[in-house]
Amino acid sequence: MAALIVITLVAAGVRRVQPFLAVNAPVHGGVLVVEGWMPDYGLEEVLTEVRRSAYSALYVTGGPIEHGEPLSGYKTYAELGAATLGKLGATTLPPQAVPAGEVIKDRTYFSAVALRDWLQAHGAMPKKITLVSLGVHSRRSRLLFEKAFGPEVEIGIIAVPDHGYDARHWWSSSQGFRVVTDELIGYLYARFVF
Repeated sequence: MAALIVITLVAAGVRRVQPFLAVNAPVHGGVLVVEGWMPDYGLEEVLTEVRRSAYSALYVTGGPIEHGEPLSGYKTYAELGAATLGKLGATTLPPQAVPAGEVIKDRTYFSAVALRDWLQAHGAMPKKITLVSLGVHSRRSRLLFEKAFGPEVEIGIIAVPDHGYDARHWWSSSQGFRVVTDELIGYLYARFVF
């Protein structure tokens, strides 16, 4: 009987971890912030969100693109993401690239810090930010932006579905298993160790 209870609890946890990490909780108003490393289909979702909701500005974050990447004409993911959004048609709310410096770890946090510092320097600190990230990276991204901005700024989140695996059965593919378990570990680290 105890084994059946444990198996049931594990199965329920496996089914709930992906939706827990790929959280959707946008805030109304404020600015929209996009993680520039997202694939093009994610950036297309950003344009849909821009058309659907009223934001005062659109910012794209990200650190340096590693040397040897095929798109190394752009120095940072912020610049690449902003350029891609522009090419996809972001004209009513032009994207502003806010690059972060090179770091070995905690890239999302330092992207948030770079954005915070840029907004303060330009006198543009909003009361509300809706962050757009990819799939299960979303909950950790929101947490790290909350740590960078503090309680004065409300941070919402939109998780663009990851096309790399079936979210409902993430454990059935190596890509889904790697991404979800990696992000679960990353979230627990950010929540309890960071």
